[in-house]
Amino acid sequence: MLEKIVIANRGEIALRILRACRELGVKTVAVHSTADRDLKHVRLADESVCIGPPRAPDSYLNIPAIISAAEVTDAVAIHPGYGFLSENADFADRVEQSGFIFIGPRAETIRLMGDKISAINAMREAGVPCVPGSDGPLPADLDECARIARDIGYPVIIKAAGGGGGRGMRVVHGDAALRSAITVTQGEAQAAFGNPVLYLEKYLEAPRHIEVQVLADTHGNAVSLGERDCSTQRQHQKVIEEAPAPGLTDSQRHRLGKLCADACKEIGYRGAGTFEFLYEDGEFYFIEMNTRLQVEHPVTEMVTGIDIVKEQIRIAAGEPLSFRQKDVLFRGHAIECRINAEDPETFIPSPGTITLYHPPGGPGIRVDTHIYEGYKVPPYYDSMIGKLIAHGETREFAIARMLNALNEIVIEGIKTNLPLHRDMMADAAFQAGGIDNHYLEKKLGLA
Repeated sequence: MLEKIVIANRGEIALRILRACRELGVKTVAVHSTADRDLKHVRLADESVCIGPPRAPDSYLNIPAIISAAEVTDAVAIHPGYGFLSENADFADRVEQSGFIFIGPRAETIRLMGDKISAINAMREAGVPCVPGSDGPLPADLDECARIARDIGYPVIIKAAGGGGGRGMRVVHGDAALRSAITVTQGEAQAAFGNPVLYLEKYLEAPRHIEVQVLADTHGNAVSLGERDCSTQRQHQKVIEEAPAPGLTDSQRHRLGKLCADACKEIGYRGAGTFEFLYEDGEFYFIEMNTRLQVEHPVTEMVTGIDIVKEQIRIAAGEPLSFRQKDVLFRGHAIECRINAEDPETFIPSPGTITLYHPPGGPGIRVDTHIYEGYKVPPYYDSMIGKLIAHGETREFAIARMLNALNEIVIEGIKTNLPLHRDMMADAAFQAGGIDNHYLEKKLGLA
């Protein structure tokens, strides 16, 4: 087992990794910005190193500072969590070249799947169904782009090849808007990702967002841990996730899981990853792979009983998976609500001091958060401050437990999106299951 790990992240995921390390007997190093010196995991870690001022480019995105922290503390590995540098192939390269273990896929795999065009081509070769699209980068000739769009059939969605997190996308319904949309999206892609390459896909009108969690070791073993439904979204950002996905048949689950596990073996994948699909009219279409731990991994843990973070660490240590596909059993249903420090109506971030915090409890309730009474939510990072997870024997029980937990939890001093979650748990369409990606935005009057 790895002796000491640098946790190159912050907030709830850093605390989640620290807890997994504690259970494995692994020592931890917390790196933090000057704004995060009072984070819970910083206080609990065996060692801590300040890596820079509050702005992420000067701290959590500062590769030399993170590697230096690993050097001065004699760590052997670095866990990137999610966000920040977790899908940065150059960071993975630098970590390995500096003599440390990167707890995640190899750099070449991150590059392959990080470019959406090469990822789609790799999945097609592996037999995974993909959305009809441009089959490569868009050409510079806008007239040729318009011809490609007409061949695909409007509406189409323009996507940045290096995009992610719901950014670098634009839906177009006809030739008249295509040219300007390409120009604008190209500029956004260059500014956000340093890569102006775009591609086109058929825009599905009412899809659901279904994703499959996988784990693969360095001994040729790969397994699927089932699927999640992440269709409750706002501006391509997930709000509520659940496992398993409502309405799928056992046959669909088995086929999709096998496709993803086989694709892992095909590309030589290592670690935890997620295949993301759009699902419409009984068909699945691959859109991207996230080569990291997902925010919503707890719902999969709750229904399988498998600790994904501990498996990540074991895989990085060179151990084979501790189970096989036949050992993966699913029990009940789990739902996760992302709790954000934001105005529940305008969604404007709401940093500030938490004056009162009371977590919920009871059977089947899990709270992944780093907040505490007196904690100051900084304005420099993502607004998510925690995740509330409810597990039950059935989806109906899970929803009931979640609603109870949402009514119990108290967070004062800042605004949060808890009212939105209470509203969604009581929503008839959500309770029925199978809402599409656009349902929440329509409900909020945003679409």
